[in-house]
Amino acid sequence: MNPLFFKKQALGTMLLTLGLLGTSCTKDYLEVQPRNAASTETFYTTQTDAIQATNAAYAQLQQAGMVNHSLWMMDIMADNSYVGGGGAADGIEFQQLDNYTIPPSNPVTTDHFQRAYLGIGAANQVLLHVPNITVIDAAIKSRSLGEAHFLRALYYFYLVRAYGDVPLVLTPAASPAAAASVTRETAAKVYAQIIIDLTEAINTLPLPSAYSGEDVGRASKLSAMGILAKVYLTQGDMTNAARQADLTITAALADGKGLWPNYGDNFKLENENGKESLFEVQFKSGLNGYILEGPGSAINEFWGARFFGSPYVVSSGGYGFNIPEREFADGYEAGDRRKAVTMFVPGDLYTDGPKDAQGNMQVQPARLEGDPNGFNVRKFYSGTLSTIWDSPLNVPILRLADVYLIKAEAGGTGALAALNAIRTRAGLPAATNTSQATVLKERRYELAFEMDRWYDLKRTRTLLNNPNLIAKGIKPFNDLLPIPQVERDVNPNLTQNPGY
Repeated sequence: MNPLFFKKQALGTMLLTLGLLGTSCTKDYLEVQPRNAASTETFYTTQTDAIQATNAAYAQLQQAGMVNHSLWMMDIMADNSYVGGGGAADGIEFQQLDNYTIPPSNPVTTDHFQRAYLGIGAANQVLLHVPNITVIDAAIKSRSLGEAHFLRALYYFYLVRAYGDVPLVLTPAASPAAAASVTRETAAKVYAQIIIDLTEAINTLPLPSAYSGEDVGRASKLSAMGILAKVYLTQGDMTNAARQADLTITAALADGKGLWPNYGDNFKLENENGKESLFEVQFKSGLNGYILEGPGSAINEFWGARFFGSPYVVSSGGYGFNIPEREFADGYEAGDRRKAVTMFVPGDLYTDGPKDAQGNMQVQPARLEGDPNGFNVRKFYSGTLSTIWDSPLNVPILRLADVYLIKAEAGGTGALAALNAIRTRAGLPAATNTSQATVLKERRYELAFEMDRWYDLKRTRTLLNNPNLIAKGIKPFNDLLPIPQVERDVNPNLTQNPGY
């Protein structure tokens, strides 16, 4: 099963071809009727227009290029997992990432770059046009603008961490030629804009408790506050990271948020957008399948045990990608309750999966094709579904636990208590220190397969000297991904990162 099939487009086109009537961030987004003949001159006139335009900026998070495909690389390129699959050329685009033989034509890194700019372009359209809409409730206008600021910051946060200096595009291009002539801006200026956008979102967005019905799951004040803490941590600004984490935790607890007593409750369908969630990408199943641009998540199928079970434990057979490394599995401390939630190991029962012909629960085998240790990710398992590549399970972008660990790493009063809140829930003894190594290990197991590990290794300067990655073939320039060659073919002003 090789998913190397989605269409490649150049940045100049991507910045202008924006899904202005794209899907909503809610579970009911497909009820919106498209108006394909609308243009920027006629579209932005009503409150519905503002909401639909904002929804288009959310929609890019669901697609190939973001959590539905490309961002899996952040565990595979790190030391949590390897490609798996059927061997040979199966998933060759992820094999290149896993082995650090990444060409500028790699489709995963290309899709990530392009999809983020689609999201930025959609956010820019909202920020340009929604202020001029007069037939709109003031609260909806303010919320839409806050959401656009948050989403633009989030997309740029992904880009700057992965590619370094990138084009900083804050208004829609006036022409294809203008879009195809942008240049890269320094990472420092990109981070400065991210902070500006997040600050605006904090000042504009409501708290999560203000949302109800189909609006539950939209970005909130807490989403922006928590991501801002993570931005400061990534920059090494521990003073501001600690301060912002404190503010986020205090505001979250006051708004009814908190840590689930049971770690596994974070990944249950009935708990989506729940107690611990600060922001997650929304998915819904049963509407279509076999596409990465639909409303369902492909993770269940791609990460499921490869063609195992009778009947298959995953719809139509899993593909067995993103397999936990043996070193990762062996690194769990004794008694860590997170392991059983995070991964399948040989002998595990599929308690929530289909029964075999005799009515027995099926058992994880000792090995599978591409998976000699019999490991699979369990965290996003949703069993057999009526359609495939179509799981309803949301993917967390930010949980309150992450903010606790930001607080622990950034230091200051309460840092050790924040770390031990996470360890206590995991069933582990209290830590005695908040050294970077201690917190980094805790982040590894708390946030496993939530597409975060590579960023942690990079920002802590442990990426290039990680023994597991040295064995994979990492080179000094691999702390950045290549600027896609297809974009440089269109725009010679886009310089390439060293080494590529």
